[in-house]
Amino acid sequence: MSEKKSHLIVSYYYLSPIEDPHAEVKLQKQYFAGSSASSRIYISDGGINCQMSALEHEALAYMDWMRQRPNFENLQFKVDAYHENVFPRLAIKYRRQLVAFDAHVDLAVRGEHLAPEKWKEMLEKNEGHLLLDIRNDYEWEVGRFDGAERPPCQTSRGFVQFADDLKKRIDPKKTPVMMYCTGGIRCELFSAILKKDGFEKVYQLDGGIINYGHKQGNDHWLGKLYVFDDRITAPVGDKDAPVVGACHHCGVQIENYYNCANTDCNELFLCCQECTHKFLGCCQTSCMQSKRLRPYHQQAPHKPFRKLPK
Repeated sequence: MSEKKSHLIVSYYYLSPIEDPHAEVKLQKQYFAGSSASSRIYISDGGINCQMSALEHEALAYMDWMRQRPNFENLQFKVDAYHENVFPRLAIKYRRQLVAFDAHVDLAVRGEHLAPEKWKEMLEKNEGHLLLDIRNDYEWEVGRFDGAERPPCQTSRGFVQFADDLKKRIDPKKTPVMMYCTGGIRCELFSAILKKDGFEKVYQLDGGIINYGHKQGNDHWLGKLYVFDDRITAPVGDKDAPVVGACHHCGVQIENYYNCANTDCNELFLCCQECTHKFLGCCQTSCMQSKRLRPYHQQAPHKPFRKLPK
């Protein structure tokens, strides 16, 4: 019997100047005071990146409140139902950059947004496009679009060099470049970098993988979607997709992520149940000898480890 989905998980981003981001942080905190909400909301001079969860009526009220405010009327919310809050606390913070990039990005020249149905159509036409997954490696490992390539960038900043190197591999004027990420915000920045470097046919999945799953299910998708909340991974669409994740220790196909039980390591890794028992929740045998091990326990589904009290 499935649990009653009493909460909503809401995400959106807004990429336009915020006149006083510190005042906006204060206003958002005041709005949520006394509510059940948990969140990870970042606000900068250049916009807002929001993921939050709350009881259904509170989440709906928050979306209405935002849309009623000047400049936020056209926000596009991505919404999923769930049985509980998915963030450990209410976190609303100022950040100098919404995505760590350390490069000037002209958002006036971005890639063309493709609605999920057009994205699917372009994938199926396969007219020599390059398909880029611009998420982190641990996101890629558990799920991705079939045929996608992940740039070998350890940080967002590495994408600037990748864009320059890409011109040596493909014709920037003729080769279509399709890019996607979880919710769409990274594509706004990275597509602008490609356009600035002379790539003419740049396309980005509107609303990211989350929106695609809502509109097109998991057609052409493999595995699960990594999410930055207590779920860790979530299905894309309603149907099962082929498993692409592999256990860090034995290589068996698996989709369960864990943080290493060694608190001085805390590595995020995929692991099967047998190996989590065998290695006591650690990513390697040397970690098992640490004096700062979290007590091992099996959770299904797994949730991120919280920090141990000092």
